[in-house]
Amino acid sequence: MERIGPPLTGGERETLRIFLDYHRATLAWKCEGLTDEQLRRASIPPSTLSLLGLVRHMAEVERHWFRRVVDGEDLPHLWSDTHDFQAAYDACGSGRDEAFTAWQDEVAHARRIEAAAESLDVTGYVPSWKEEASLRLVMLHLIHEYARHNGHADFLREAIDGATGA
Repeated sequence: MERIGPPLTGGERETLRIFLDYHRATLAWKCEGLTDEQLRRASIPPSTLSLLGLVRHMAEVERHWFRRVVDGEDLPHLWSDTHDFQAAYDACGSGRDEAFTAWQDEVAHARRIEAAAESLDVTGYVPSWKEEASLRLVMLHLIHEYARHNGHADFLREAIDGATGA
């Protein structure tokens, strides 16, 4: 993923789209050049958080918000038979290829769904909230989710090989 900085001016939708892609690319960048073993390396015990777990989690998040909520698809979770979003964090038996393929597939679906939406006011049903949410809110939520987890990725990467930078 190419990491393009968000525009300083521009329309709302373009700005949201580019900010979201910027954060997606940041997560990919934080994982660049690492082995499967390094990507699975957990943070400080008792946490099992790892870079690969973050990638798997974000695949699940993309799938949920864009495909289930905005597009209304009835889909299973990628790594859980019990609708457990936390299961994606456990990457001990996973590798780069599996996790990144799933994530990239879900990002591609999300981009198609967003591009096909008539406007940011398009809504989808959020079962856990029992309410409708706009595409605008979904995109903002994903930006928030990536930004938070990219902060975790900063610390995880630094602990692996000392690499820093945003």
